Amino acid sequence: MTTDVPAAALAQLQAELRGRGLVHGDLRAPERIGDGHSNLTYRLTDGTASFVLRRPPPPPVPPGAHDVLREAAFLRGLVGSGVPVPAVLITAAAGELLDVPCFVMELIEGDVVTTDEPPTLADPAQRRAAGESLVDTLAALHAVDWQAAGMAGLGRPEGFNGRHLHRMARLVADDEGRPPVAFRAVQDWLASHVPAESGATVVHNDYRLGNVVLSTGTPARVAAVLDWELATLGDPLFDLGYLLASVPVAGRPHTPTQELGTAMLGDGWPDRVALARRYQEATGADLTALPWFETLAHWKLAVLYEYGRRRAVEGIGDLYYRDPQLVRSFLRAAHTSAGLPAPQEDP
Repeated sequence: MTTDVPAAALAQLQAELRGRGLVHGDLRAPERIGDGHSNLTYRLTDGTASFVLRRPPPPPVPPGAHDVLREAAFLRGLVGSGVPVPAVLITAAAGELLDVPCFVMELIEGDVVTTDEPPTLADPAQRRAAGESLVDTLAALHAVDWQAAGMAGLGRPEGFNGRHLHRMARLVADDEGRPPVAFRAVQDWLASHVPAESGATVVHNDYRLGNVVLSTGTPARVAAVLDWELATLGDPLFDLGYLLASVPVAGRPHTPTQELGTAMLGDGWPDRVALARRYQEATGADLTALPWFETLAHWKLAVLYEYGRRRAVEGIGDLYYRDPQLVRSFLRAAHTSAGLPAPQEDP
């Protein structure tokens, strides 16, 4: 099928939502929202009430990727935890509504900020409040009792750091398990410096400014955390390292992820040092190994983009990834955060 929602599925969604008293009029044609390259997101509305539909991209989908029902499980587990998340209203296995699994959740109103700022963030004090709330929300996530919340079966936190490194490496390794030449220096550095896990928490795995909804009130705060499709259980410092890796620095080249956060270059937004300090104050975490996690984040994104590039070259998946410069930008950032010389080889 296409990324559109068939009329029969829309009618069934309408009946489900009407049966719960959530809509009264007819649902309009779904509107695609967001510009990500992962699970697809649509706005459903009857002109009064609005909701969000999440589904995987069109096949072929890599094994284990784009698991929307797992995403819904994390959202349900976090309800009432103090971490702001949308409520899941409907889940459906493949064949029940669409030919792929999907779920419907509430729509949280607010601003998703990436490159441009809304008028509500014109004041530097509001920007600072938004940045501090971004860190405070991450600290709250890492304080969640995931076992009591019924999420124990959603990951294996023991040995997370080394296992995550090796699992990602396999995506681009050759038949003999060797990484591409351009990846080798960073991968060797990561493998020789794997830190012991600093804890076991829910890990969002893609935590950055563009994946939260900011409130429009004063002070600015995180109203909802979105895009939980990569969530797991593991070392909380991965989330912090990933967040810091997503923050652009003025005067330095930006990775594609940092390009989706250039609003944070504005006056008032906390820089990487301030963000890390606030997290440490909130959690008491030992940040000695933080450079490893920042490097891992850059390198992991290089791996994922290289995997996507190979698929795009073969005519499979999202053509956005076809440009090899995207991979190179992440590798350059990984070399920098690891303190390694600039890479000489291209992927």
